[in-house]
Amino acid sequence: MAPYDILQTFLLLILGHAVADYPLQGEFLARAKSRFSPMQGVPWYQALGAHAVIHGGAVALITGSLLLGVLETASHWLIDDLKCGRRISYNRDQLLHVLCKALWLGGLLLFGPLP
Repeated sequence: MAPYDILQTFLLLILGHAVADYPLQGEFLARAKSRFSPMQGVPWYQALGAHAVIHGGAVALITGSLLLGVLETASHWLIDDLKCGRRISYNRDQLLHVLCKALWLGGLLLFGPLP
């Protein structure tokens, strides 16, 4: 990848994160995804799963890699569950998400296109 392509891909991953974490999450998913304060009648794992899949889909679309989309889904689930359980702060949550994006980009740089 050319330096411009690397920067562009990273910025698109950050943009995808911002869109998926804010307007596409909304108040419903933000409240319903916590197993520590569940919303009556809404399985928390479905809400957290939906939110994580939205993030995974964004990564898959931007990188062209279903593998990276699955890795993003799993990591986003874990990080958000830690945040909901107050084991990490909001800022640490966001930092970990950005570090994951850097890791996905590193994978593309090291291994080329991933399946």
